[in-house]
Amino acid sequence: MLTNNQLLQLIFQRIIDEIDVGLHVVDENGTSAVYNKKMSQIEGMDVQDVLGKNLLDVFTFANQHDSTLVQALQYGKTNKNVKQTYFNNKGQEITTVNHTFPIMEHGNIKGAVEIAKDVTKLERLIRENMNKTENTKYTFDSLIGASPAIKEVSEHAKRATRTSSSILIVGDTGTGKELFAQSIHNGSQRSTGPFISQNCAALPESLIEGLLFGTVKGAFTGAVDRPGLFEQADGGTLLLDEINSLDFSLQAKLLRAIQEKTIRRIGASKDTPIDVRIIATMNEDPVDAVSAQRLRKDLYYRLSVVTLFIPPLKERKEDIMPLAKHFIDKYNAMFQMEVNGFEDEVRRFLLSYDWPGNVRELEHLIEGAMNLMSYEEKMDLMHLPLQYRAKTAAKEQLPAPPGYDLFAPLPSASATPLKEQIENAEKYYIQKTLKKCNDNVSQAARLLGISRQSLQYRIKKWNIRLDHEHE
Repeated sequence: MLTNNQLLQLIFQRIIDEIDVGLHVVDENGTSAVYNKKMSQIEGMDVQDVLGKNLLDVFTFANQHDSTLVQALQYGKTNKNVKQTYFNNKGQEITTVNHTFPIMEHGNIKGAVEIAKDVTKLERLIRENMNKTENTKYTFDSLIGASPAIKEVSEHAKRATRTSSSILIVGDTGTGKELFAQSIHNGSQRSTGPFISQNCAALPESLIEGLLFGTVKGAFTGAVDRPGLFEQADGGTLLLDEINSLDFSLQAKLLRAIQEKTIRRIGASKDTPIDVRIIATMNEDPVDAVSAQRLRKDLYYRLSVVTLFIPPLKERKEDIMPLAKHFIDKYNAMFQMEVNGFEDEVRRFLLSYDWPGNVRELEHLIEGAMNLMSYEEKMDLMHLPLQYRAKTAAKEQLPAPPGYDLFAPLPSASATPLKEQIENAEKYYIQKTLKKCNDNVSQAARLLGISRQSLQYRIKKWNIRLDHEHE
C-alpha cells in the first residue's frame, strides 16, 4: 500500500515526464535534482548522467555565466525566451529557448528551474537550407517512355512551362514526380532562378513553419534574421513534396502565401512580397485526402490549377524495357561493366511483374542484379535479388523438391522436419544453378557465392550427377 507521499511522488514523476517541454531543476549548489524525459531527449543525455551531478561538470558553455541556470542561481535573474547554445558531455551542440527562474525562500536562493524548448533541429535545418539551390539535373529529355500514358502527361507538363500557375503532381511512390517537377522548372522562364525542394513529411510540425517562412530578430532572444524557403526560392520554383502531410494550420498559411504572393516571417510585423511558383506533390488521390481531412479543400483548388497524374509503371508496360536498358547503361558506366541485355526469362518476368515500387523499384532491381554479375553479358534469373527469384519460381511453377513447396498448405498431421526442408532446398537450388550454367562448376560457384571446393563438396554430399564437368 502506497503512502500519500509515495503516491504524490509517483504522480509528480509521471507529470514531469509527460509534459512536452524540457525541465531541469538544480539546487543551490548547482546539483541537478530534477531532469525529465523531454530534457533528456533534447540534450541527448541519459538521466543518470545528469542527476546528482553539478551542472558545470556535465555541460560546457562558452562562458559559465552564459548558462541561464547559473545566472538564476548566482544573481537571482529570471530569463524568458532566451536562446542558449551549449554542449553536452559528448560534445554535441544543443540549442534551446529557455524560461529560467530562481527558487526563492525568505529572500534566499534555494535553487533554479529551467523550462526549455528544443530549436537545435530548426537551427541546423535553416543553416543547411541557407542559400541552398537544388542541383536540377532533369529535363524533359530525361523522360524515358513511349507509352500513350506517359506521352500524354509529358505533353501536359510541357504546356505548363509557359505559365507560373501552381501545379499539383499526383502519383504513386517511385513514379518520378520530382523528375517532372524539375523538368517543368528547367523548361520554364524560371530556369535561371533557384529550385528549392522540401519533403513536408520529413519535418516535425514545430519546425517546418520557421523553415518555410523564416524568422526575424526579436522573435525570441538570440534569434536572427533568416529567410525561409519561400524567400530563398524567390524568382524560381518551390517544390513541396507530400503536401498532404502538412498540419491544417500551416496549410492555411500556405494558401495565404500562394493567393497573396506574400509571406510573413515568424515574429515579423509586416509582409514580404515573393515571386515563387509552387509545385506540390502527393502520393494519394487528392479527393481521398480532402475527404479524410489530410488536405484542405481550398488549398487543393488553389494548387490544382494544373494537375498532373503520373501513371504507375504497371499501366505503361511498353516503357519497362526501355527503362531497364537505360538503367543497365547507367550502372555499366558506374560499375565498369559491359552488360548488354537480358535472357528471355528475365524479360518475361520484367514484363509480367506488377512493380508496386514503380520506376524506382525497377532501377533498384537492375542495380542489385548487376552487383551479382561478373563477366556475363546478359542478365539471367539467377542474377536477380532473391525476393524476385522466388516470385519467378512461383509464376513459372518451377518443380520444387519434395516437401519444399512454399505455396502449398502444410499437412495437418506430419510436416517435413526443418532439417530435411533445408537440405532439400539446398540440393534443389544447387541443381538448378548447375543446370543454368551447363554443369560448369566454377561458374555455378560464382553465382552461388561460394568457393569451387565448397560446391564440389556439396555435389558429392548430395550425389548430384553431372553430365560433364568443366574445369
